[in-house]
Amino acid sequence: MRDVAIVKSERVPSEKTVSKVQDFQEDKELFRYCVLPEILKYVECFTGPNIMAVHTMLINKPPDAGKKTSRHPLHQDLHYFPFRPSNNIVCAWTAMEHIDENNGCLCVLPGTHKGHLKPHSYPKWEGGVNLMFYGIQDYDENCPRVHLVMEKGDTVFFHPLLIHGSGWNKTQGYRKAISCHFASSDCHYIDVKGTSQETFEREVMEVANRLHGIPKDATLRDLYIFRGRLVKGKRINL
Repeated sequence: MRDVAIVKSERVPSEKTVSKVQDFQEDKELFRYCVLPEILKYVECFTGPNIMAVHTMLINKPPDAGKKTSRHPLHQDLHYFPFRPSNNIVCAWTAMEHIDENNGCLCVLPGTHKGHLKPHSYPKWEGGVNLMFYGIQDYDENCPRVHLVMEKGDTVFFHPLLIHGSGWNKTQGYRKAISCHFASSDCHYIDVKGTSQETFEREVMEVANRLHGIPKDATLRDLYIFRGRLVKGKRINL
């Protein structure tokens, strides 16, 4: 994935233009992160013994191009997942270098994981918004926020209903992290048709069709069955 403000001016793939590498589950070296005992011992507290890696990301936040498009609106990760229950899903997010408010650290709203999935849409930002960077429009602006200052190797684990986002990178350096969403293979799929997640299903499947030739009538469930990978225990439903 490339930043919307940078891709228009620089077309050569580089550290400056690539903001995310999605779905590295077939990359032997990167997937080592998802099977680290140090990670899985905490993941299992949320998922139980049957653990699936359902979404992987190598995240790079380059210096902002001047439009503040490197920021990520406040959102809930459950918006992207067609399975439940939410309590059996968890994200492991590890800093690959020093991260603070200057280069766009994570910002979380504590306690919001006890709520429900809110409607998401693209924010109306003057500089533009990156594809699939959906945000919540009706959160409590007075809710306390915590900015997660992290050092290389620091890891946070968070619930898919936790409202979080990240600021823009004001430095000339980068902000790199690696993450994986895990879920219990006992989770069950849901149909997102008629829900606030339907827009995401349509957009992501259009990209999958254009880039990889995945049939146009495929669903979000089909995509997750394809991308999911067992890391521990038995593969049951996912």
